[in-house]
Amino acid sequence: MGWRFKWVSSYGSDFNYDFRVSFSKEEIATGKVYYNYADRDSLSEEMSGISVFYKDETGDIFHTYSTYARGDEMLDTTYMYLDLTPKGRNETGPHFNLADWVRHQDRYDAAGFVDSRGRYVARASHSCGSREVPD
Repeated sequence: MGWRFKWVSSYGSDFNYDFRVSFSKEEIATGKVYYNYADRDSLSEEMSGISVFYKDETGDIFHTYSTYARGDEMLDTTYMYLDLTPKGRNETGPHFNLADWVRHQDRYDAAGFVDSRGRYVARASHSCGSREVPD
């Protein structure tokens, strides 16, 4: 159809804080954050969200759409495939934590887990400690 649009990252900007999907350490310390149009328990410094904008011919920018939490799953096809399987997402526990089995593609053989921030924490099999592996 000849459509063209730009994907833009919020990396290195205040955008995620402005749109209430990133939270300061001070906000986290209160135990509550404003996310998805409501005050919620603070579980992570980062939460999911997608926003869409339109720039018209005169340069005016319009915020046309936002979705949060599970609303972004339409772009994460992994969940769509998991939903077709017998165990689905195999979500268990009070927060439906996938961290027990989800890994980065090159870390499935490593002992460890993905923490609440989405960062992989490797467990060394020969020591008592753990180390965080940078993304």
